[in-house]
Amino acid sequence: MKRIKALYKLSRPLTSLSGGLAVLVGGYVAGTGAWGKIGLAFLTTLFIAASANAWNDALDVDIDRVNQPHRPLPAGMLTVEEARRFAFAAAAVSLLIASFINWPAFLTALASNVLLILYSLRLKTTVLLGNATVAAISAMSAVFGGMAAGNARPTVWLALIILCGIMGREVLKTLADYEGDLRYRCRTVATVWGKRWARVVFFALTATTLIIMMVPYLIKIYNPIYAYVVGIGVYPVILYIIMRVTRDRTGQQLEKLSQLLKYDFLIWFLAVVLGAA
Repeated sequence: MKRIKALYKLSRPLTSLSGGLAVLVGGYVAGTGAWGKIGLAFLTTLFIAASANAWNDALDVDIDRVNQPHRPLPAGMLTVEEARRFAFAAAAVSLLIASFINWPAFLTALASNVLLILYSLRLKTTVLLGNATVAAISAMSAVFGGMAAGNARPTVWLALIILCGIMGREVLKTLADYEGDLRYRCRTVATVWGKRWARVVFFALTATTLIIMMVPYLIKIYNPIYAYVVGIGVYPVILYIIMRVTRDRTGQQLEKLSQLLKYDFLIWFLAVVLGAA
């Protein structure tokens, strides 16, 4: 039972769920009503994310002893080999499920698995390239939902907003993980360019997200309720995070802001669902 609980924690279900919700929103705005295949895409995404999280933790166990000591591997709840076996199994299940959707969806799932493994092995320690990889795959979640539904075109704006927003969050996480990354000589925006420039990049990406987030309403893709929910529910949280990032310095404080930014995207998902209705 403890092993199952540890594997559940290793998969980071809340993080995985955000990608799955992006798939559902993408499938919803596609407007075809193919909810059977959209549901399969949702499950595929959960398993891809679980595999990627397990791979990431297996390769970063030493760094996590500094940055995230509560995670299953540094806490001794699981071995690295168990995490690797779980990662392979989750990836295999994701491909099996995707094979029942359509060929484009299967190939997208395969490419996502490969890119996320490559990210953990090589790209994570590159300046911005690794962050861009995670952001691009996150953005593809919405497109993946539209792809499964048979109409990916309406998901383009979703993908652009997610790409920019997740890229900003990834840069914020380099600030949160600065101490461990610096100790193990990981090349990130924060360790290579310095914390000050990492904050500048974060502010630029977040400001861009705020701007493009309102474009679908301005060009009349979504109805006014979208603008109301974004303006009242999303913008204040993002502005609060921006102000706090200028003051907060510890990894724990910045990690909490990173998590808050992730949850704020759930409110944005609600805005899209209401605005596209």
